[in-house]
Amino acid sequence: MTLTTLIKGGLVVTAADETEADVLVEDGRIAAVVARDSTAAASLTADRTLDATDRYVIPGGVDAHTHMDFPFGGTFSSDDFETGTRAAAWGGTTTIVDFAVQTKGHALREGLDRWHAKADGRCAVDYAFHMILSDVNEGTLKEMDALVEEGVTSFKMFMAYPGVFYSDDGQILRAMQRTAANGGLTMMHAENGIAIDVLVEQALAAGRSDPRHHGEVRKALLEAEATHRAIQLARVAGSPLYVVHVSASEAVEQLAAARGMDLPVFGETCPQYLYLSTDNLAEPDFGGAKYVCSTPLRPREHQAALWRALRTDDLQVVSTDHCPFCFTGQKELGRGDFSKIPNGMPGVEHRMDLLHQAVVDGHLTRRRWIDLACTTPARMFGLHPKKGTLAPGADADIVIYDPRAEQTLSAETHHMNVDYSAYEGKRLTGRVETVLSRGEPVVERGSYSGRAGHGRYVPRGICQLLN
Repeated sequence: MTLTTLIKGGLVVTAADETEADVLVEDGRIAAVVARDSTAAASLTADRTLDATDRYVIPGGVDAHTHMDFPFGGTFSSDDFETGTRAAAWGGTTTIVDFAVQTKGHALREGLDRWHAKADGRCAVDYAFHMILSDVNEGTLKEMDALVEEGVTSFKMFMAYPGVFYSDDGQILRAMQRTAANGGLTMMHAENGIAIDVLVEQALAAGRSDPRHHGEVRKALLEAEATHRAIQLARVAGSPLYVVHVSASEAVEQLAAARGMDLPVFGETCPQYLYLSTDNLAEPDFGGAKYVCSTPLRPREHQAALWRALRTDDLQVVSTDHCPFCFTGQKELGRGDFSKIPNGMPGVEHRMDLLHQAVVDGHLTRRRWIDLACTTPARMFGLHPKKGTLAPGADADIVIYDPRAEQTLSAETHHMNVDYSAYEGKRLTGRVETVLSRGEPVVERGSYSGRAGHGRYVPRGICQLLN
């Protein structure tokens, strides 16, 4: 028999409204959200009661961009699906959408099966998959239709990384034509990788080998150019487009212009672009390697444009692009050659808290926090209304959040399997206190009660923002 749970006394915050309400959970789902001043509230009973007085009650976070156990640069990201989803749970994220990888010369199905094997029985929270297209041909185009049918409804392509994941404009156009026909969503890593490789080669030849040069060669203009090109290809194909990890104000301008024309073009950014900058890439003694990711961190003046775009809905989602590599033994592969530093940063545990800090700092409203972190990613990737909101019938993925608790981020205390924190010493106001995943406590008042294998695979519908 499943226990019923009543969450009493909190402020229920969703993307749509804020209500003093109690939440009843039965059979892993939300059974009722009842305003506290209503007559019905007095009669609610349950097997267990959680006190949320002076707390927010919010939907579990949906992180739509993670890379667990991901191959890059001769190594693998240091969080696997067990450690990574446990860290996600600690941070109030109850669903991740990870990227299965097609290897060049192999079928999409083979890559997807491999990622299912990596995740199966290991996840602490629910999970779904996007598919990375590395090899567009007649066979893989046909496979895309079958994947959409079974709930893998988004396909990521790369204008960067020639020789690894790169697709040329013709391949991109063909794949976009396919998503236009089958209802899938094209996701794009928008950087001009061919031009960047020239600049990398020139920088290394001139002896500029430190991590800060990673940011200098991956120019904001080459992100903007690729974003513009992706938008035009999507227009030609009649396909929706989602641009991942937008970091530069010039790229935001391209998205804003497209959205001003009422085109189905969407974008995400990540906490690292909102809080970190090229100053971090320039940290001494190779310390900047910790912050090497692509798109790269930008000069601080880009941050204002990103915050503004989050408020004006020119950017719709904040994901993490969580792809951690340990400093010792992994990031160090690039000593003397910044192009050999594995690209990626840890972040899955801190997204909800960093965005709450944005509420405290006046960048975002509470409802916009929930919209960016929970509701819109769920709608973007076909998970709503099971995920991303607090409403009868939704999965009981619920976070009790203490908005006044103070914490200091540190590698000493985080739960990600990585030997440094990108935010070492950063003080935040707000902290996850209790987390339910489908009604089961995975974090209870600051202690972990989850388990590997609780998390389930969730097939997704198509993008719900296109109607």
